[in-house]
Amino acid sequence: MNKKKKWALDIIQRLQAEYPDAGTMLKYSSQFELLVAVVLSAQSTDAQVNRVTSKMFEKYCTPEDFAQMDIVEMEELVHGVGLYKGKAKNLKNLSEILLKKFDGKVPSDFNALMELPGVGRKTANVIMSVAFNQPGLGVDTHVQRVANRLGLVTTKNPDQTENQLKAIIPVDLWSKAHHQFIFHGRKTCMARKPNCSQCVLGNLCKKVLDN
Repeated sequence: MNKKKKWALDIIQRLQAEYPDAGTMLKYSSQFELLVAVVLSAQSTDAQVNRVTSKMFEKYCTPEDFAQMDIVEMEELVHGVGLYKGKAKNLKNLSEILLKKFDGKVPSDFNALMELPGVGRKTANVIMSVAFNQPGLGVDTHVQRVANRLGLVTTKNPDQTENQLKAIIPVDLWSKAHHQFIFHGRKTCMARKPNCSQCVLGNLCKKVLDN
């Protein structure tokens, strides 16, 4: 094992001790509901998404429901999250595609997921990981920030970060690392005022060591 891979493994093991229950905070009861929630989560907090979906899923919870819904009503239901008009359109369109191409089921193939409106690499990775228990390492703003601050990657965009992290993290730990980095980014390694003095990764972090 090379030095960088061991460093990454040390970080993940320490984060596992700090956040043993790290996982998605989105509320859902089916693979389709998870897909809807993850699409809505872009540039929105999980709390915002859960407030929207808790009411929406009481009445609308299947691709059939979403495909038949009037777009104006859809916008009204999801207006509590950012970029709600575009997301409403994507949810309606992806529901129609699921019905036409996938028998109303969420596909378990990464490339098929990527064909759905509103689904990028992060969303596809999360669905593969959480819904289908397959390896996936989605990169959101927290993962991007934490990985760069630690020095595990030196990247400007999520695709580069995903590729570099996957090269140094064992495949069976991709999903775990995704959730751990998010928890750490929310609770300690915040964007504006990271709590470096209380961080469990202090002696493993490039940002701290460089200072």
